[in-house]
Amino acid sequence: MKEKNNNSGKEILQLLQENYEIKSAQDLSSALKDMFKGALQEMMNAEFDTSMGYSKYDKTKEKTNYRNGTTTKTLKSEFGEFEFETPRDRNGEFEPKIVPKNVRDVSGIEDKIISLYGRGLTTREINDQIQDLYGIEVSATMVSNITDRIIPEIKEWQSRPLDDVYPIVFIDAVHFSVREDSRVVKKAAYIVLGITRDGHKEILGIWIGENESSKFWLGVLNEIKQRGVKDILIICSDNLTGIKEAIQTAFPNTVQQRCIVHMIRNSVKFISYKDLKEFCNDLKKIYTSSTEKQGYEELQKVKTKWKDKYSSALKSWEENWDTISPFFQYSENIRKIMYTTNTIESLNRQFRKYTKTKAVFPTDMSLMKCLYLSAKNIEKKWTQPYRHWGPILSELSIMFDGRI
Repeated sequence: MKEKNNNSGKEILQLLQENYEIKSAQDLSSALKDMFKGALQEMMNAEFDTSMGYSKYDKTKEKTNYRNGTTTKTLKSEFGEFEFETPRDRNGEFEPKIVPKNVRDVSGIEDKIISLYGRGLTTREINDQIQDLYGIEVSATMVSNITDRIIPEIKEWQSRPLDDVYPIVFIDAVHFSVREDSRVVKKAAYIVLGITRDGHKEILGIWIGENESSKFWLGVLNEIKQRGVKDILIICSDNLTGIKEAIQTAFPNTVQQRCIVHMIRNSVKFISYKDLKEFCNDLKKIYTSSTEKQGYEELQKVKTKWKDKYSSALKSWEENWDTISPFFQYSENIRKIMYTTNTIESLNRQFRKYTKTKAVFPTDMSLMKCLYLSAKNIEKKWTQPYRHWGPILSELSIMFDGRI
């Protein structure tokens, strides 16, 4: 194969030398551009002849449609810009496939710009790379217009059909700065991540900018139901406003699990540095207990020990014990998944990595475009199921009999 490619390269070089005076790299580039233009035009003309059912100079064939000249447009290619002619027919039936009517770029520049945007590069960085590769300047408006191409794709992705059952779903929020009405505001991107029956991660959707409330979360959960989800066994989340009531309404049989890591973070905000290590060790005795009864007893011990100094630090533990305690009934493998939001926080870290160069997004849609492209890049790496997923699924099948 390598020898064949080398021979092909020699044949092309010989052809170029026979037809062009090549003395520099620029001469070679110009010659390749001319050859590319000629080959592309020949392919377009051949496609038109096939569509019409007769060649340009065929005088014998009976015709129901006639040629009607050409339309000229400027095409961008990897070899530079050139004028290109698209044939027309009188009936307006010809829809070219080689270079579609609305396409003016055959270089892959637009796909390159979308890829760079999805990797979190700034407009200046995108411009520098495109200028180095193609010698074309890229403005912020051009980047916006090109990346707008994926908006229909985003809408399709956000409304795609989902599985009927997800064993575990994580819900969390990431905050970004977005320009709105000539001022910069903080907006949340709410991420819903599911684990499928076969143990793989799947981003179910991304929602931007709404204020947290029972009404908002009920809308999100009902949207998920409309896309085909009939049941969720366990939902893991932080203390998002209104989420508890919304889950009870949309999925009344679903187990709600509060993220223990978030609970710990919220508690230690009240603790002085000198007491921090001892306090965290005491908290650990709660969530590493073997049973719910033992865990609750440990909570009472911690409360008694620290009530005079840090009573506020443990208030939320008792108030939310009904959504903190469910994980006690499962094995260690499921506990590791349930009681932390490490899975979705890892995803959020990657979102921040892809968006760290953008201090402020000009619109909600610009943020959505960046998150969507980042999500597609992230999902490519999710090739393996959760570790020990087989035993985990077996346990869930017993605990949630008939639902999975």
